[in-house]
Amino acid sequence: MSGFVGNAPAQPFTLTNDGFWPDIDAAHLRERQRIGGNVTNARLEEAAVAAMISVNRELRTLKLRYMALGHDTLEAVPADKINNESELVHTYRRAIYSEASAEVAERYRNYSATEAGAAKGEAEDQTADDYRRDKRFAIRDLLGISRTTVELL
Repeated sequence: MSGFVGNAPAQPFTLTNDGFWPDIDAAHLRERQRIGGNVTNARLEEAAVAAMISVNRELRTLKLRYMALGHDTLEAVPADKINNESELVHTYRRAIYSEASAEVAERYRNYSATEAGAAKGEAEDQTADDYRRDKRFAIRDLLGISRTTVELL
């Protein structure tokens, strides 16, 4: 008997959004963010739903502005297309995927007492921070504001 336990492919599912923001395809999220089958669908769903709530709250004013202009969905807002899809949809998805990936990276941190395990944990913390930075950049891009924050000391 082998000690190897493989990860079975996770069943695809879609998270329905509020109608204005695009739905989130979990298989696409897994593929784009390289989230393996060791992360269960339930945990991925929890992370993605939390990300959707967070990002949607931050972009509520933008959504209301677009709706006041007569755009019922983000996809309907005039924008350049990349790979036949609105750049706004790509950017929104990046915000969601980045926030969900940050949560997954934190929750699946390797808790090892060895020096190698500690180093891996620190590297994963940096990855979570990188994902949060990517989320912040995506939100700022959607809002049309600068990514740079300057503080005088």
